[in-house]
Amino acid sequence: MAEIKIAGATVNQTSLDWEGNLGRILSALDQAKSEQVEILCFPELAITGYGSEDLFLSYWYPQKALTQLAKLIPHCVDITVAVGLPVRIQDKVYNTVAVIENAELKGIVAKQFLAIDGVHYEFRWFTPWLADQVIDLEFEGKTVPFGDLTFRHKDIHYGFEICEDAWRGDTRPGYRLCKRKVDLILNPSASHFAMGKSLERKELVENSSQLFGCYYAYVNLLGNEAGRMIFDGEILLAKDGKLLSRNQLLSFQDFQLFTFSLENKKQEIAPVQPKEWEFVQASTLALFDYLRKSKSKGFVLSLSGGADSSTIAVLVAEMVRRGIAELGLEKFVTKLGIPFSPKTENPEKELVGELLTTAYQGTKNSSGDTFNSAKALAESLGAKFYSWTIDEEVASYTHKIETAIGRKLTWEQDDITLQNIQARTRSPIIWMLANINHALLLSTSNRSEGDVGYATMDGDTSGSISPIAAVDKHFVLHWLQWAEKNLNRPGLSYVNSLTPTAELRPLERTQTDEKDLMPYVVLLEIERQAIRDKRSPLDVFLILKEELQIEESILKDYIKKFFRLWSRNQWKRERLAPSFHLDEFNVDPKTWYRFPILSGGFAEELEQLDQF
Repeated sequence: MAEIKIAGATVNQTSLDWEGNLGRILSALDQAKSEQVEILCFPELAITGYGSEDLFLSYWYPQKALTQLAKLIPHCVDITVAVGLPVRIQDKVYNTVAVIENAELKGIVAKQFLAIDGVHYEFRWFTPWLADQVIDLEFEGKTVPFGDLTFRHKDIHYGFEICEDAWRGDTRPGYRLCKRKVDLILNPSASHFAMGKSLERKELVENSSQLFGCYYAYVNLLGNEAGRMIFDGEILLAKDGKLLSRNQLLSFQDFQLFTFSLENKKQEIAPVQPKEWEFVQASTLALFDYLRKSKSKGFVLSLSGGADSSTIAVLVAEMVRRGIAELGLEKFVTKLGIPFSPKTENPEKELVGELLTTAYQGTKNSSGDTFNSAKALAESLGAKFYSWTIDEEVASYTHKIETAIGRKLTWEQDDITLQNIQARTRSPIIWMLANINHALLLSTSNRSEGDVGYATMDGDTSGSISPIAAVDKHFVLHWLQWAEKNLNRPGLSYVNSLTPTAELRPLERTQTDEKDLMPYVVLLEIERQAIRDKRSPLDVFLILKEELQIEESILKDYIKKFFRLWSRNQWKRERLAPSFHLDEFNVDPKTWYRFPILSGGFAEELEQLDQF
């Protein structure tokens, strides 16, 4: 087999940005041609973006994608290009890859297996193609083959598994491609980012190359294209069960071309990063894309001095640090669409001040420790920092209700009411600041508290985007300790010395989050079993009583509390601001776990637990 140069091109696309999407594809194509690439593979649905959702169901949208394909073809002289797009045939839409060779469309391959788990709902939009079936498709006045196809380039015989196709065990297309004696399988994907997922993909491409006795190349989409899912832009090549090449992930660039030769030797292999750094990379890229694609001018954050808001503040600062390091200052601010002329010798910190505005909104129940924590962190990052109290507004609301109902509110009788009015009163004024700045308001709720409704609706849940709503509090607390040292963020020393607390009850009541709920590590283990693995309350108990050193009666109480609060608070999760998918699972009903708003609340199942 002749040695040839092939490449994967990951692109950061946006639904309905036809000109921009095609422009990024053409830029990657031009670079590939300049580097004498012979076969160039783009990701799944690269022409439209994967996150187009119900646009795929329309008649005009897949048709527009075909017109974009027609515009691309003349640019593909002296190169073979594979690019993903939706194709409608009568009343069915297919997820496909078009193969262009020397400016001629040679055929279109259709995806055979559709993703329908976790964040994916592909059966809503697409129809799976049948194995071994090929039809003729009319395109631009010519007939091209469509369906289950393979192709040849010189003496290279190659075929495709499109994303989910590769994850279907004994039924996957790779077995049929192996029987057809292909030398190369290309896998154009739109595979969502999750911490630790790179190791799964590495295992997939290595095992596939061994199993099918061929080269196996994988190319993923890049960036936060539609708001929630993040694509990491991973590109891999394997042969004989060994990884030969891997790129750096989660780039801030519009596209990333990664070339390798079809030669069975190790080439450039970027290392797999630890989860803590993956969290930084994915979150900062997602914030960057969300900011620029929403055409907003910055972020506003209610900075309490606690773990959640501090995590988000650091992520915004890291977005600036990473963006400048990768793109350079001028290109970074140009992509954000903001005017910026540095006036100091520290443009990074100065730019954080332009993009991030924070406010500490204290009450008589707030402590000096949290104020000092918030102020020190904001100053260390360079963020704008304001502080004010909301006691006057809380007193006004409280007085009006007391007058209306004819009695005083007390902590003994009205605990939740008196807590919530403080959190909720902070929302209108911080929204004012966001509106004044034409900025996105960052919501500070995390996944653990979202599970059990330990968040005030229209309070700490209020925002344009909720960056950490898909990560658990146990991880957040661990990450802050890691970030202080590994990201050189000394301003986190104050945060890391504090015990997490909502500071909504009087100080003498010594409120802490874990006292209100349960230890976060226990909450995480219950959540994994109940939500990730979808187990019943009794099953959760039987598993965790062997794994956790907790008295059985106390563990039962924790499990009952979790399931009752989970059921009662689904309406809150329905109203959370859009969040990034960052972990192996999340509780966003749009992107991972759907649960009825109204239910019986596991009454019989919890009674069974009591009887065990």
